[in-house]
Amino acid sequence: MEIRNIAIIAHVDHGKTTLTDALMKQNGATSDEGVSMDSNDLEKERGITIYSKNTSIYYRDTKINIVDTPGHADFGSEVERVLRAIDSVLLLVDAVEGPMPQTRFVLKKSLELGLKPIVVINKIDKPAADAHRVHDEILELFFELGATDEQADFETIYAIGREGKAFKNLGDESKDLSPLLDLILEKVPDAASKGDKTTAVGGVPQNAVMSAQVFNLGYDNFLGRMAVCRIYSGKITSGSTIFIKDNIEGQNKTRKGKITKLFSNNH
Repeated sequence: MEIRNIAIIAHVDHGKTTLTDALMKQNGATSDEGVSMDSNDLEKERGITIYSKNTSIYYRDTKINIVDTPGHADFGSEVERVLRAIDSVLLLVDAVEGPMPQTRFVLKKSLELGLKPIVVINKIDKPAADAHRVHDEILELFFELGATDEQADFETIYAIGREGKAFKNLGDESKDLSPLLDLILEKVPDAASKGDKTTAVGGVPQNAVMSAQVFNLGYDNFLGRMAVCRIYSGKITSGSTIFIKDNIEGQNKTRKGKITKLFSNNH
């Protein structure tokens, strides 16, 4: 099975979590319209995303791993950590407000890491929406931030996140988010392309030493703290002994650990 790893990045309140929830609902990840990626009590209270969340959906025999990231500047370190573990980003921009300060921050980090964003101009149903103007402003921002010619030649999708609709072109008819999902499959590289495809399982080369990067932490009431990671090579199994590399106060330190339990984003 092919795998796509993406993150959704944007300025606060441009619709990241709403779009992620709509993608989950369309692809059967949840049957409850009230289920949201913003599950933390503080997030519910403040109405913003504070912690990055990861989920998976299946579309046309492809697993798409999605990370919903914070849009508020106070949580920029969360965004930066996630960007190092994915292969492309959906840059979500409000069709009324256009690029905002946090749009600049998250886009700059993405471009510096060599990622090629897919631009999603959201909320095109608003009375004051001007998708053409916003598209031009986004292109100008790409060049301001030193994007390469390839990065600046980005694909654009138009969306109404709260209705779960995406459009390849303005004026098109659409009943769901399939145009966006099709573009992800077409433009985002398969995770296996980063390794040896001939020996890859689920996009991970199996004939190499196991290496993985932790990009987030989770918590389970029974197991306690859990690490969320991307595996780049090798095979990880329950009971395996691993070496953990930490950077503490500027010093690289290595310690030994053990895998006690494994979970995967499947549904």
